[in-house]
Amino acid sequence: MLTPVLKKNDKQAKLLIGIFSAIVFIAVTFLSKFTLNVALPFDKHVFALCNALLNTGVCILLIAALVAVKNKNFLLHKNLMLLAMLLSVLFLVTYIAHHLFAGEARFGDANFDGVVSPEEAALVGNSRPFYLILLTTHIILAATSLPFILFTAYRGLTGEYEDHKRKAKRMWPIWFYVAATGPLVYWMIKPYYN
Repeated sequence: MLTPVLKKNDKQAKLLIGIFSAIVFIAVTFLSKFTLNVALPFDKHVFALCNALLNTGVCILLIAALVAVKNKNFLLHKNLMLLAMLLSVLFLVTYIAHHLFAGEARFGDANFDGVVSPEEAALVGNSRPFYLILLTTHIILAATSLPFILFTAYRGLTGEYEDHKRKAKRMWPIWFYVAATGPLVYWMIKPYYN
């Protein structure tokens, strides 16, 4: 096993993780409701593409980290997971930037008027309910899993490997689902970016 990187202090960890998670939740919830009307010298949807690429990277890292830990390569596992967390932070920045500069797109809104008319909904058929279910589960799991992912990482970094392993068995599939559905959401909504 690896030497712990952090000294155990659950009270401080819970406070910092709680504060960080609350700030992220507030930033994503409220900042994504505002759109800055700024002329950018590049396509504002490049941030959404970055989101999809970062999520894809996180998926790959999560799988590689799982393989590494199954092969008892704990140092590689730790480094891959820390890199996945770094990419997730970069994702958060590009996610907020995309919503600030591009606003919100609606699946099926072919004429970009902000409303999905019955005719537009009929054109996309059953893919709209599928998209909305996918998006809803993606958002809910992304919003609620962050503190648990961070606390799982904290347990690993403090050397509490049995507790880390127990928590990771529950959180890895959720994190993977969130990361994997991100590019799918992007691919489905991309035609409706104005």
